[in-house]
Amino acid sequence: MVIHNYHPSDSTAVGMLIAETYGQVNLGYLPEDQRAPYLGPFQHAKSSRLEDQQAIARLIQAPIVYVAKENGEIIGVLRGSSGRLHSLFVDQGHHRKGIGRQLMEKFEGECRTLGAEKISLAATLFAVPFYASLDYKKSTGVRSGWSFDGEGFQWQPMKKILN
Repeated sequence: MVIHNYHPSDSTAVGMLIAETYGQVNLGYLPEDQRAPYLGPFQHAKSSRLEDQQAIARLIQAPIVYVAKENGEIIGVLRGSSGRLHSLFVDQGHHRKGIGRQLMEKFEGECRTLGAEKISLAATLFAVPFYASLDYKKSTGVRSGWSFDGEGFQWQPMKKILN
């Protein structure tokens, strides 16, 4: 497995990874026909329409984006900025193999280099145990908000003080 900086040519594969992982893992409590509003443009990840692909590519952009590849296939993606994790997705078939941990370690190192003293994130309820295993702490109670056009999405604010 190799981790490298995101390249725009990765956008289609990253979009499909996010759509599949977010849809199956994080939105798995919803019937499949009710997930589209929560997926936003990622619901069109398999579309060949240029407008759909451009919308997805715009959403992937962030100051820090890493992809994890195995045998040329993208199996993980992390998006963030100094002191803030925007999102982390690992292909469901690759969970519990250290990929998310390695992406987070690289991100934490970059945040330290950029002078961040802490990292904040909004964990899906599914991901809370993963972040807790990396020493992230719940900073408030569970919140309910939106995900694209879907309302009532629950998430847990968490943070880690960097030393």
